Amino acid sequence: MKLHRFHCDTPDPKQRGQQIGQRFAAQIAQTLILYLDFFRVAGISEQQVRKIGENSMDALHDWCAPLAEELCAMAEGAKLPLWQLASLNARTEVLAAMPKGASAECSTAVFAPQSAEPVRSMQTWDWHDALVPEALLLHLHTAGGRQIKLFSEFGMLGKIGVNNAGVGLHFNILHHQSDHADGGVPVHAVARLVLEQAQSVSEAIELAQSARVSASTVLTVFSHTPHSPRAACIELSPAGACVVLPSETGWLSHTNHFLDPTLSQAERSDDDSTRPRIAHLNRQQHAIQESLDTAARARAFCGDLGEAAPICFIPDPGQPITERWETLLTIAIDCADFALEYATGNPMSLINNGHLRF
Repeated sequence: MKLHRFHCDTPDPKQRGQQIGQRFAAQIAQTLILYLDFFRVAGISEQQVRKIGENSMDALHDWCAPLAEELCAMAEGAKLPLWQLASLNARTEVLAAMPKGASAECSTAVFAPQSAEPVRSMQTWDWHDALVPEALLLHLHTAGGRQIKLFSEFGMLGKIGVNNAGVGLHFNILHHQSDHADGGVPVHAVARLVLEQAQSVSEAIELAQSARVSASTVLTVFSHTPHSPRAACIELSPAGACVVLPSETGWLSHTNHFLDPTLSQAERSDDDSTRPRIAHLNRQQHAIQESLDTAARARAFCGDLGEAAPICFIPDPGQPITERWETLLTIAIDCADFALEYATGNPMSLINNGHLRF
């Protein structure tokens, strides 16, 4: 996966959307082609994809009009039909129309003690290897004076990131029996608005819970400031949103199944790797908590198993595109100094090849 960087200093959402759309028109169009074909292979008709995209766009406009305006301008800048970019941005909502909820995507760990100690975080981003040949790191300025840095797929509003108020955010997909194909506020847009507006974990929770979603996701948010709560997993579903707080020591880990005892009763994931992955992270808890730098944290993430650790995905070329996952990115968030530290590939790639700072 090739990563591009872009600093957009305009606070106007229309200008920002146009700039990103024009600058990265080729990459957005390529990503769109790959996803539309993926949806077709997954058995989701173009008519249904369009309906979900348009409904999600309407829901986004009702919930946060400036983000909807940014998407419209991005479509204009990239010279793409709006429904196509809306469907791309709502890819999680489209995938909720699939009959099964199998998705081996992402392992996250955060150590956020109630003290002056810095937060330690790391996430592996696992996704279908053929869908993301290129992706984007964005540095944005908002109308409210906030700055944010985030990683995202081309054509999408957000995913993993940090703002200059010291709030960081990791992102994992979930599957719930209440997920539906009618469309709702795109969960990637929820992540983006949290980064734009939240100055604390409490504000992040309030913002995320205000969105009417049609697909499930967990946002793991944390703050440089040791106010209570300093970290939380916000599990979103159409049936409601619940908050999972850290242990007494400040430890949080999440993969791709619900942890809240109420929401977990309607779990819909068929992913047989999610529980072994979180068990692995919890076994590595002490080593991860003690790792003050990103390379040490990556080594702790894998432990003695290295690339054989369950949090590392290597695609099987013999499997169909809908059943192939790869660890495409390893990323840590420095919420004290407003930075992302990352390497393409799994944590062992970061250890062997080094990492970059954005």
